[in-house]
Amino acid sequence: MEAQKKKQISIYVFGRRYEVPEGLTIQKAMEYAGYRFIRSCGCRGGICGACLTEYRIQGKYQLKLALACQTLAEPEMQITQSPFVPMNRAQYELEKLRSHPGILGKIYPEIYRCLQCNTCTRVCPMDIQVMDYMAAAVRGEIEQVARLSFECVMCGACASKCPAEISQPNVALLARRIYGRFILTLPKSLYDKISDIEKDRYKKILGRIKQMPLEELMEIYTQREQEPQENQEWAPKNPDFPKGIFKGESGS
Repeated sequence: MEAQKKKQISIYVFGRRYEVPEGLTIQKAMEYAGYRFIRSCGCRGGICGACLTEYRIQGKYQLKLALACQTLAEPEMQITQSPFVPMNRAQYELEKLRSHPGILGKIYPEIYRCLQCNTCTRVCPMDIQVMDYMAAAVRGEIEQVARLSFECVMCGACASKCPAEISQPNVALLARRIYGRFILTLPKSLYDKISDIEKDRYKKILGRIKQMPLEELMEIYTQREQEPQENQEWAPKNPDFPKGIFKGESGS
């Protein structure tokens, strides 16, 4: 009932006109209009990349790409969705690959067709500098590709508009996999923590945590110390967390 009190705007979904409340995302506006998502809907938070949507505002020449879960519906918006972008995905076995400079071009030789036109960057709904990481891929700079593409949600917007027909998200995914497997050094504290878990050091405390009310569990969750993304020298202030969260217990 509250939605009906809001100002109504006109949108067009697959060519059909609907009146929906102002202020809804494209995804919610389509649901309000009666559409039921079976595909093109996942996380609803701009993470999974499943809701790639193409639209144009009536009277304007620009054809735009967006994620339906993030983008607000606008008056006279003409909407269509791309449930799947058929990107080229090469077959490879990660353990047989090495981080030598030419590996990206060997698996995806089409990267050398890149025109550096910047179309991929302009259509990216996550504002990633796609052209820059493609240039790094051509140069064989795997770590740079991995870092620049970190926020990619694999929606395929860039690949759908690329005049060189490159599948940029899959090139970037390969770079991140190689970087994580063969290049990135992991802190010793991570291996120590894995060893502690394997030795059942936290078995008792984890059992208690599983029995806690949701409110207490959320409080403990907010107390945790988060590791920064870019700091190889980082070490937790309390390496034994959640040890000591229960009064009178050692946590072991």
